[in-house]
Amino acid sequence: MTRAEGTIAMTARQRLIAVLLLGTNFMLSVDFSILNIALPEIGRVVGLDLANLAWVTTAFALPAAGMSLLFGRLGDLYGRRRLFVIGLSLLAAASLLGGVSTGPAPLLAARALQGVAVAMTAPAALALLITAFTDDRKRARVLGLNGTLLSAGFTVGALAGGMLVGVLSWRWAFLVNIPFALAILALTPIVVPAGHSPESERLDISGAASVTLGLFAFVFGIIERLLPALVVGLALAARITNVLRVCKPTPSGPALPNHSVD
Repeated sequence: MTRAEGTIAMTARQRLIAVLLLGTNFMLSVDFSILNIALPEIGRVVGLDLANLAWVTTAFALPAAGMSLLFGRLGDLYGRRRLFVIGLSLLAAASLLGGVSTGPAPLLAARALQGVAVAMTAPAALALLITAFTDDRKRARVLGLNGTLLSAGFTVGALAGGMLVGVLSWRWAFLVNIPFALAILALTPIVVPAGHSPESERLDISGAASVTLGLFAFVFGIIERLLPALVVGLALAARITNVLRVCKPTPSGPALPNHSVD
């Protein structure tokens, strides 16, 4: 084996970390589209009319996009692995709620909670992936795989949703998350380093609130094609520069925690 090949090769533990975190992000991307084909059947069973079916998607997309920056910052402050575990636990609970829903209210609540879970889990998974591989070549490799799997997840979600509806039931589009989430939860404390960077700074509450509300308004404006919401979203999201300034690593602490497994 050449030196270059030895540098790019991963250890067994690194492979397991990559499988867990990449698999999690793939599962989360699948959740964006897995219910699309099942929407008419869902509406018929739970009593959602055609005009309100879009809220099954919107209820998920709004928190998933609108709260990701906030939870990314909270992960930096309070522990990325901790937020990752909490998010996956919430995803499993929300998927169970969605799978047993018999009315529109619990179904939409389940989709909203799934969106919150994605906003908590996805940034934490990405940060853990980055900090677990300090070698540039290894990191580039896993990030490339992450991007590929995220793109593939949207397509696979639509196909899987159609298959589940045809073979089993639309409820399995929710319930299928549970065994995967539980397996990842069981392995994460053993395999994945905590990846927490000690932070002396506090959360900028006003900046975080502005950016979160701005992203909510912006995403809602895109989905509902509302110009006022887009304008409000852009105005509030302008605070993002302040949040990014606060997020810069301080000289007193390393940009990457000493939890790599290289």
